[in-house]
Amino acid sequence: MLTVYLVLLGATALERLAELVVSTRNARWSFARGGTEHGRGHFPPMVALHAGLLVACAVEVLVADRPFVPVLGWTALVLTLASQALRWWCITTLGPRWNTRVIVVPGLPLVTGGPYRWLRHPNYVAVVVEGIALPLVHTAWVTALAFTLLNAVLLLGFRIPSEERALGLLDADAAGTAAAEDGAGAPAGHAGTDPAARRSDRA
Repeated sequence: MLTVYLVLLGATALERLAELVVSTRNARWSFARGGTEHGRGHFPPMVALHAGLLVACAVEVLVADRPFVPVLGWTALVLTLASQALRWWCITTLGPRWNTRVIVVPGLPLVTGGPYRWLRHPNYVAVVVEGIALPLVHTAWVTALAFTLLNAVLLLGFRIPSEERALGLLDADAAGTAAAEDGAGAPAGHAGTDPAARRSDRA
């Protein structure tokens, strides 16, 4: 099973590269339409953390001789695949507005379909689940714990606040435009029932 696990890690690495290709293409699309990037400072640490997850999984399993425990391993594998499915559901739902960076484009309509119908940050649900499940496929519990803690610091301390601030600026701009057009203040919530759905970024 060790060989299969290493193949899984390799496939995940290729999937990450595919995400970067899509992200680069989508960033060009967003910038061409007046998009602005927010929170650049936290992006390199996030890339390093996600790359480190894959390396750490392999190192822990090989060096610490972690076993494959069928009940835990198969359950974790199902959760890993489910997290990937959710991630690509987010990507396909947002289309060219999806990005690994925080890029918002003014004037875009709300995206209320797909997983955004129920969750504010569905892609981060996928990230959290994968960060726990992928290491546990081969009982790399130290990696699962370390990634989860570091990821929580980055997401809660930097990434999500950065997105919320960017979306707040977007909503303020939309509210001001609506007020100018109507000649009066917009009703509460008029500018963005689900501001997160307007984002250009969901990485």
